[in-house]
Amino acid sequence: MTGVSEGAGELLDPPAVVEPGRRGATRIADRVVAKVAAQAAREAVGPLHPDAERPHATVVVHHDTAHVRVHLELDYPCDVGARCRRVRHQVVQRVRALVGMSVPEVAVQVERLHLAAEHGERQGRT
Repeated sequence: MTGVSEGAGELLDPPAVVEPGRRGATRIADRVVAKVAAQAAREAVGPLHPDAERPHATVVVHHDTAHVRVHLELDYPCDVGARCRRVRHQVVQRVRALVGMSVPEVAVQVERLHLAAEHGERQGRT
């Protein structure tokens, strides 16, 4: 019969306490922050025109600060300024919450406007 010795699995010496400055750091890649920002922009924009490309982002990270540029396509007519403001707000909130970085600037670049189908029919355009 096999017996279990007492103290099995216990550490003989308690783990040493390492000072916070010597523990190391976690580095989050720029492309990860860009993916988070692009997803946040998709959430903020909502449903898009069928021909529109999904929003994408480019990011420059310096220490704990991310400078973001979002590229998107929007339906027209719409309040372009309000939608860009919503995208900026959502990107700042999501990057701060998910990645822990501050975002002092979000540049939103509207690449293309797509005419809404019902608007074109109403005006007699194709």
